[in-house]
Amino acid sequence: MSLGPLVIVGAGGHAKVIISTARAVGYTQLRLVDDDRTLHGSRVCGLIVEEGVAEVLADSSANVVLAIGSNATRLAKARTAGCQFAALVHPFTFVDSSAQIGPGSVVFAGAVVQPDSVLGRHVIINTAASVDHDCFIGDGCHIAPGARLAGSVVLEEGVLIGAGAALVPSIRVGASATVGAGACVIRDVAAATTVVGVPARVISKS
Repeated sequence: MSLGPLVIVGAGGHAKVIISTARAVGYTQLRLVDDDRTLHGSRVCGLIVEEGVAEVLADSSANVVLAIGSNATRLAKARTAGCQFAALVHPFTFVDSSAQIGPGSVVFAGAVVQPDSVLGRHVIINTAASVDHDCFIGDGCHIAPGARLAGSVVLEEGVLIGAGAALVPSIRVGASATVGAGACVIRDVAAATTVVGVPARVISKS
């Protein structure tokens, strides 16, 4: 199935997975734009990097995905945009029909999203990550490759869950917090806090 045009904003490494996912979904008309002039004219996964980010984000008819790894930057771009945002779900995933996926969110290959989970806007569920039943993932969160969320976990806005981390059931992670790679979270995490280790412990607060 071929879909309409899709513009990908951001030409870094994250864009490669977005491009792969978009193609797997059925998009054949892809553009790639970035503000970095040193990238203009180069190629990423066969797409030529163009200028014109501001114009794309202001175009109410444009269908866009933000390939920006930084949660804060991705949300800031989204909040001022006038375009439409597409959600992408790779066909090699399991996403239960009861799950909700917000505009601009992406679910990459091998990921699992279980019943009655809610993904907000511009969420990244990265390669082989899993979100169990009744989880709530706030806007702009990123669940990195191989991370595991047990049931009823709540992530507030802009949370980063590192690669291979695990969260036990009913944990709440505050806005803009970071869970380090491989951490095991057994108690709630405050906003703007970084935790690492097994069990996870606080190493910094903003």
